[in-house]
Amino acid sequence: MLVLAATVLLVDQASKLWAISALSDGESITVIPQLIRFRLLLNAGAAFSTGTGVTWLFTLTAAAAVAGILYAGRRLRSPAWTFVLGALLGGATSHLLDRLFRPPAFAQGHVVDFIDYGGLFVGNVADIAIVGGCAFLLLLSLRNVPLGGVPDQGRPSA
Repeated sequence: MLVLAATVLLVDQASKLWAISALSDGESITVIPQLIRFRLLLNAGAAFSTGTGVTWLFTLTAAAAVAGILYAGRRLRSPAWTFVLGALLGGATSHLLDRLFRPPAFAQGHVVDFIDYGGLFVGNVADIAIVGGCAFLLLLSLRNVPLGGVPDQGRPSA
């Protein structure tokens, strides 16, 4: 879980550094015409820039998510849940770092978004990990896969 989380965190933060340096002057880079382009957006809010006036609340929410994932991760025995929680932890931690340490102020920082999906919304690598992790979490929950893995049935206890 921690290895995947660290990988997501590092890739997300490195891609954000690139975006800030390459796209700060209003530059836009087309990746797939009319589908994906890179353009810089500093997001004070949540998804679709909602809640821009309560950035501090998103900081607290991200901190609670990181703490909750770390707490739940102590019981992990399932490789599938390890993957899910690693992706969620990496994305949430990266967003928390943005909120804590990016301008305009401590605990009120703006998240760096730069992947524009055809004008529908703009996100980043952490968002991809979070959305993918949530989709997989839903699937595991619907299939009743426990965090602790499949319990040993029929095995005598010592």
